[in-house]
Amino acid sequence: MRYTINWPSGLSLGEVTLRSDFTRDPAAGKGAGQWGFEMNIDASFPALAVRDHEQSMATSELCSTQLDKTSVHGARHAEERVTFDLGNHTAIREIHGGGKLEIQVPPCARDPLAFLAFVRKELAQGRLAPQQSIVFGAIYQLRLTFKGAESIRVADMTVDVDHLGADLKGPASDHTFEVFFTRDAARTPVLAKIPSPLGTFSVELSR
Repeated sequence: MRYTINWPSGLSLGEVTLRSDFTRDPAAGKGAGQWGFEMNIDASFPALAVRDHEQSMATSELCSTQLDKTSVHGARHAEERVTFDLGNHTAIREIHGGGKLEIQVPPCARDPLAFLAFVRKELAQGRLAPQQSIVFGAIYQLRLTFKGAESIRVADMTVDVDHLGADLKGPASDHTFEVFFTRDAARTPVLAKIPSPLGTFSVELSR
């Protein structure tokens, strides 16, 4: 899926691409296998170019097993890997050129990409994903609220969506944003609205 990142004025800042796939394991029984997710962000903010790449793997239950992140924000470059030990409820964060850190995580910990897939799965079954911890370097608490069903205009089409609000709290941050998912079986995220000091940015599905 491909998205455009837009200024409050509607001008484009760049794009986001999302990919997901499921590889079945016939030897492990029906429904068993592994999810793979990937996200790329390519955007240009005033005096700052942003190039982010995230790739993660998860079980068939959408519990994360590994997350790799590479980011380039202007002159800053960072790489890290988080490896999840689901049996011991821990995750090892390894920073390229740095050290290792072990953190305690929930029994079925999720990175942001696995959590997005989980939200879509729950919506398709008529449920709202409960509040939980999200692992993205640090531990963040994410709570969703259902704001109603409505129709919106996206990519020159009118689509019926479920409107969700999200509250994200980290060790030193507190953010709110909105996400809109189609009401069909796929529950595709078609629009996100992200407030900032410069105004509310949007991430809109382009096709």
